[in-house]
Amino acid sequence: MLPTFKSILMPTDWSPASARAAEYAAALAARFGASLHLLHVVAYPMDGAAWPDAYWVELSDLRERMRADAERQLAALAKSLPGVNATAEVRDGNPPRTIVAVAKDRGCDLIVMGTHGHGAVAHLLLGSVAERVVRTAPCPVLTVGPASAAAEEPALAAAVGAAV
Repeated sequence: MLPTFKSILMPTDWSPASARAAEYAAALAARFGASLHLLHVVAYPMDGAAWPDAYWVELSDLRERMRADAERQLAALAKSLPGVNATAEVRDGNPPRTIVAVAKDRGCDLIVMGTHGHGAVAHLLLGSVAERVVRTAPCPVLTVGPASAAAEEPALAAAVGAAV
């Protein structure tokens, strides 16, 4: 029995891999008639740091500017996906935990996300948002790596065609 998808979550960090993941997510959403929910998590690196009160106003302004910029980019991304019922959301928090929470809250059937494909040393030092999402997600996760667009065209067509 082939899976069907009614609700797809596509988190983005604006990387090239995320842009390719958006193409996969939109193609799958169109193929299955699924809704597509776009998500950007504002991971604010200075949360929990001890900052003097004088800096707090500047830091909260920075967070608001980051959120407003993300909202504009998500709205543009949603408009660029014709034929797909796309919604968009910006949240603050830890990216892997927030992505998994949104997938659970929305009852998503699939998460489609980019992965940077860092080498082993970078992975050990930095970790991987995609890996943590794969390990804890309530649904399947399709990860899209940073391969070139020319190399992925046949893979995208095959993935969408094979999903039927």
